[in-house]
Amino acid sequence: MHSEQKRILLQILLFVTTFFTTTLAGAEWCYGKLFISIFPFFYNPEFTWADFILGMQFSVPFLLILTVHEFGHYFTALYHKIKSSLPYYIPVPPLLLSLGTLGAVIRLRSKVPSTRKNFDIGIAGPLAGFVMALAILYYGFATLPPAEHIFTIHPEYKQYGLDYADHVYNPNDTTILNISLGKNLLFTFFEHVVADPERVPNVHEMMHYPFLFAGFLALVFTSLNLLPIGQLDGGHVLYGFVGFKKHRIVASVFFVAFIFYAGLGFEMIRPTNSADTLIFWIPVYGLILYSCFMGLGLSRRDTLMYTVVVFAAQYLIMFLFPAVTGYSGWLLFGFVIGRFVGIPHPPTELEQPLDTKRKILGWIALLIFIVSFTPQPINFP
Repeated sequence: MHSEQKRILLQILLFVTTFFTTTLAGAEWCYGKLFISIFPFFYNPEFTWADFILGMQFSVPFLLILTVHEFGHYFTALYHKIKSSLPYYIPVPPLLLSLGTLGAVIRLRSKVPSTRKNFDIGIAGPLAGFVMALAILYYGFATLPPAEHIFTIHPEYKQYGLDYADHVYNPNDTTILNISLGKNLLFTFFEHVVADPERVPNVHEMMHYPFLFAGFLALVFTSLNLLPIGQLDGGHVLYGFVGFKKHRIVASVFFVAFIFYAGLGFEMIRPTNSADTLIFWIPVYGLILYSCFMGLGLSRRDTLMYTVVVFAAQYLIMFLFPAVTGYSGWLLFGFVIGRFVGIPHPPTELEQPLDTKRKILGWIALLIFIVSFTPQPINFP
């Protein structure tokens, strides 16, 4: 078997596996159907083929958006005669609260020679995926079932009627895991303009509506891809606008601000915690910050300086303004970017200024980032 055939076989296998894991994730998130029992992490015999079919109501639209995004990159690369692989999907085991995937990537097998071609390939994916996400979200909000639909997922809510929210969301009850989805500008628009207000689900129940959940996650991934950092799609866009030198400055400032916001949500280092807790978690958090800032490409001394200054500023804000908080979930993303991707963008052979059409597309990408970004996407109160 030739290497190309092996590569295609691997890509097919990854896609099929990702379809399987995201379908199982959809069955769990949307319908509470666990494929693997919580303990001892074995197959749950109560999970049926019908449950798998239900999970496809999430996996099909979610993977459709993801696939359109990646093929936006792929076909644009082919248009510019840049050799590119088909998408490599990244499956995640169907454990508790898994989304079933970390997304997908394509590999460019030849160097992109110019800023414009780099810009085109980078921006094509988010634009294509966003259009598909809009279509799926419109369908999801326009076809919402009656509010009583939630009783088919949570029959225990029926005793309270449609006022169930006043009874079941008790933040002091640690026996119930009340997960809620955050809001972004686009979701708010669809809720007020497209949907029947009486059918819009509570934020704690939004994940039980597979088209809404798939569209929501697609917006989260799209906004992360559009961060103006490194070789993310947004990094390619920024590089096209400002070139190599300015990209490094803007991307570094944005990355530090992003990590600063994320760290404000790391509850274990709040000054109100006990001394024993702080003694253990402050060094752990410092190591996380240092690992993130390694992506800046600075010396060890400067990386350590950034770590100390950012931590000191975060700690001071937590002490003076305890109500201010961030979202610690972004620290994992920041760690991956800082440790394995990097913040600077590699230079292209030919730096060409963008023409007017490309600049307009770049501003549209910025608008997509603004309306799609969710500061706190998934909350565990």
